[in-house]
Amino acid sequence: MVKRSLQASLTGIEQAKKAFAQKGWTQDNLAFEVNLKTRQPIWRFFSGRSVERHIFREICSVLSLNWREIAANPPEELSESKELGAAEFLDIDALVQLVKSQRFDKIQDQCGTLQLLDVTRPVRIDDIYIDVNILEEIASLQWLEFADLQNFTSQEFDRFGLGKVSQTQIAGIAAVQTYSKLRVLGKPGAGKTTFLQHLAIQCNRGRFAANRVPIFVTLRDFADETRVAGEFHLLNYICKEFLTWGISDPSVLETLLLEGRVLLLLDGLDEVLHQHSIGVVNEIRRLSEKYQKNMFVVTCRTAAKAFNLRRFTDVEIAPFSQDQIVAFAQKWFTAVTKTNIQNKQEQAFEFTRKLNLPENLQFQRLAVTPLFLHLACWVFHHQNKFPTQKAAFYKQCLDLLLGKWDETKAIERDEIYQGFSLPQKLKLLSQVASATFEQGNYFFEQRIVEQYISDYIRYLPNASAEPEELQLDSEGVLQAIELQHGLLAERVRGIFSFSYLTFQEYLTARQIVANYNLQALEQPLEHLVSHITEPRWREIFLLTVAMLRSADFLVQLMKQQIDALVAQDPYLQKFLTWASQKSLAPPPKLTAIRAFYLALAKTPHLTPHFVLACIVDQGIFLDAALDNLVIECTIDCKYNFADALACNDALSNLSAIVQDAALHQALQQLKDLLPDPEQSKERFQIWWQTSYSVWMERLKAMLAKHRNIQHHWHFSPKQQQVLQQYYDANQLLIDCLNSNCEVTGVVRQEIEASLLLPIKEWQGAGGRE
Repeated sequence: MVKRSLQASLTGIEQAKKAFAQKGWTQDNLAFEVNLKTRQPIWRFFSGRSVERHIFREICSVLSLNWREIAANPPEELSESKELGAAEFLDIDALVQLVKSQRFDKIQDQCGTLQLLDVTRPVRIDDIYIDVNILEEIASLQWLEFADLQNFTSQEFDRFGLGKVSQTQIAGIAAVQTYSKLRVLGKPGAGKTTFLQHLAIQCNRGRFAANRVPIFVTLRDFADETRVAGEFHLLNYICKEFLTWGISDPSVLETLLLEGRVLLLLDGLDEVLHQHSIGVVNEIRRLSEKYQKNMFVVTCRTAAKAFNLRRFTDVEIAPFSQDQIVAFAQKWFTAVTKTNIQNKQEQAFEFTRKLNLPENLQFQRLAVTPLFLHLACWVFHHQNKFPTQKAAFYKQCLDLLLGKWDETKAIERDEIYQGFSLPQKLKLLSQVASATFEQGNYFFEQRIVEQYISDYIRYLPNASAEPEELQLDSEGVLQAIELQHGLLAERVRGIFSFSYLTFQEYLTARQIVANYNLQALEQPLEHLVSHITEPRWREIFLLTVAMLRSADFLVQLMKQQIDALVAQDPYLQKFLTWASQKSLAPPPKLTAIRAFYLALAKTPHLTPHFVLACIVDQGIFLDAALDNLVIECTIDCKYNFADALACNDALSNLSAIVQDAALHQALQQLKDLLPDPEQSKERFQIWWQTSYSVWMERLKAMLAKHRNIQHHWHFSPKQQQVLQQYYDANQLLIDCLNSNCEVTGVVRQEIEASLLLPIKEWQGAGGRE
């Protein structure tokens, strides 16, 4: 029999202590990682004393050490004469533990690490894994009318895409415990394989399904190895794997299966070539029905759910929640980066803080998937910020989905749409994105998207001219895009959308830029600018201006379109003229700046709204404070003696910073007209009824005379809407100019000099119609 205990050699202890020190743990921490109730075995291990074999190997595994290199006199591999057989075992529990012990290293080696994209070294799964949640209802199997989804906003699209439409989530482990035959679906990069590896490791260590033997099978490897023989036999395939670990007697596996002591983990049903998929599915069915007492978990991309696994329950991996994103980031920066512990924690905190900023909404949309969350962490780690030009990041994500992800996993796909290069795939998807986004559709019927595909492929070389064949080809291309790339997803039966709104926006912008560059004409950009007042087009503008080789023409078109919004309304032009005059006030003196900061400290409630503008000009603060005084006196001072006293104090504070003698005198006169703080509340009410309205009119007149603050602007609802659109569009233009786009200095200066000016002043400043 195999030796039941092991002890570390002197050199092994030194290696283990070095690895232990790098972790920065205490012995209690290590005991917890090894799932021990006490740290005594840890102490014995580092003292060179005997430790139970499975505990010894688990300690080495957690410390990323080869237990044979650490052990003193490690046992030899089992020879043919010592191979394990089932006949000598009457106790099934003993057989399970012995097989698990014999295959412990196999499972640790097969499932214990991950090779993250662009990371040069493997990462232990324990150091990066986050518990996943499961959706028990598959959204794409629901029946909804297209009209139910037609008017979704972008926020509602996000919520729908995140599985938050009345769907309950449960823990992944709980789903496996609940359903003995489970098929786990998910998008590319959703973490299906990692979840299966985690189950294998937990079972191997006795933390989950401790009375079962974990067996992990990559289904494409099974299909590749057995297709030569022309017969798919999963039991034989597993027996061969057992043989390499000294278990040659087929009755061992048979006994375990008959007793229901196997956790069979089958990964990547969608990765099996189409011509072999039926054979693999039939073999899974046969084995699961013959040995029903065991636990079976199969993973598959959601789009490949058509293969029916009888008596299996389908669930879907849920997108990451905010808490899961935070937990993943903390683990990622700890496991992947090579800085010290404090810097890792600080960078993880900064990552999650900046990810939640409004300007990073598009990164938030993608970060709910582990694959894209990893990419976001990777980019942030190198730049310590999210890129301002997001188009390059989106392109990297698309290149990944359109081929690189399968390449990194060595997956061979069926070439359903033969001859499609990466640029052709991007062109097709850009046309679909542009057409649907232009129509305001985040969701579209299957027949519509197939028509877009048909319109594209009919012009490809060797395309069929027969309508029926062309229709079949379009259906095949749509299935391939959904299955292989996950960029288009069936949300409910017969209704598709882009898997992420971010990709629909990026591809729409890409289509605009491609048409502009191809035609060398102005129409694509002129058409884009016609949407400048529509909030849902904001991201399209920012992406387009970033992707253009020269953005001069686009920003000039935007400026002209913005000014045209208010050009024909004389009242709005008068308002802009007043605003322009207010901006021409002379800069403050140093004494005024000092007075400004003193007043700012006295009036902190203005800070959130005015601090940025006030820092530029002390006069802005004075105007803001005076205007705020009018509002408070108008709204909040009704029959309230305490608020009247507050007005008194506010006038005193403002008088302290006013440099103009006439304004100072006017403020003092207004202050003198307020009720005496010593008088009774009854006398205040009399003053209010007889004098308050006159006092308010004097306050407003004083502001108009000395500060040119007008309170007689009366905008119609239509004018209020236009002003809001005008403001938002100017903000968008400024954001475009500040996005590191390619704009010449002359054009930039011309636009900045004429922002928010009335037409007559803009023309005088050198602008063009």
